[in-house]
Amino acid sequence: MNLRLSLERAWYRPMSWALLLLPLSWLFRAVSSGRRFYYRRIKPPCPLPIPVIVVGNISVGGTGKTPLLAALVVIFQAQGYRPGIISRGYGGSATHYPQQVTDTSTANNVGDEPLLLSSLCPVVVDPNRYRAARYLLEKTGCNLIFSDDGLQHYRLPRNIEIVVMDGERGTGNGHCLPAGPLREPLSRLQTADFVVVNETVASLRIPHQGAFKLSPVHFRHLASGESVGVENWSHGRRVHAVAGIGNPARFAHTLTSLGFEPILHPLPDHHRFTGEELCFEDNLPVIITAKDAVKCAAGCGDHVWVLDVQAEPDPPFIERLIRDVGSLTETANSTP
Repeated sequence: MNLRLSLERAWYRPMSWALLLLPLSWLFRAVSSGRRFYYRRIKPPCPLPIPVIVVGNISVGGTGKTPLLAALVVIFQAQGYRPGIISRGYGGSATHYPQQVTDTSTANNVGDEPLLLSSLCPVVVDPNRYRAARYLLEKTGCNLIFSDDGLQHYRLPRNIEIVVMDGERGTGNGHCLPAGPLREPLSRLQTADFVVVNETVASLRIPHQGAFKLSPVHFRHLASGESVGVENWSHGRRVHAVAGIGNPARFAHTLTSLGFEPILHPLPDHHRFTGEELCFEDNLPVIITAKDAVKCAAGCGDHVWVLDVQAEPDPPFIERLIRDVGSLTETANSTP
């Protein structure tokens, strides 16, 4: 874990020991570009009869993708669509695929993000996202598919690509894995339909077509489910912040912006909680993310709280996306 966190920190420094891995990055980039060429030019995937929107990123680590996806699902439901979500189910170890997330599913089985999103709409997990999409079509009757990540899963046909980026961290040193945080070269952004930035800042020199911000909603007591407004918190400002997400520092910054003094305990993304991570010798409250909460039992203690947040996309991005999906739906409905 320490090596992984050290490597991630090195990616966001102009000059670091991570640059010694550049030869491996060049190989990674070549393989990545070759795969994309193969599935776009030589063996393109069969299209699906309804629009498919991929919400992903080209960088490793947290960008706010999951809260944005949740917001998009709610927005399109309000427009009269019946969306469904497909996911690889990263972090899960299901015994069979495809598998629809149900009330009895666990994060160890289907992954943390699918479990979190399943309260909004049908979710199907499968490492083969095309197979997941076909299953979603046959079993749920959805008329719009969102792919949670999968930007690089080129066997999945897609109509719209939304690349989500962190406006604070940007693209790091700009190199591909393992010398940098990128899954694909920066030129890939030119082929996406939307580049959407989480908390855009002036220093991010990448053209983008939209932005969104994450707004705290309330604190939720893990054991009882009781919700407390952010402004009504009365348990002290010194807290433990435990986060097994892609960018734990952002979680700490959010708490700091709310007036807290967080003691950050970063864990790897998709970390499997045992409960011991939430136990400390003092009596300070422990605050975790909603993504981590689905992996933590209610019996972890009365001192554990969840900070629920929601994404707020800017209107121009949403208006254009709704228009594009509407055009795709009209075309699909008019096709014999």
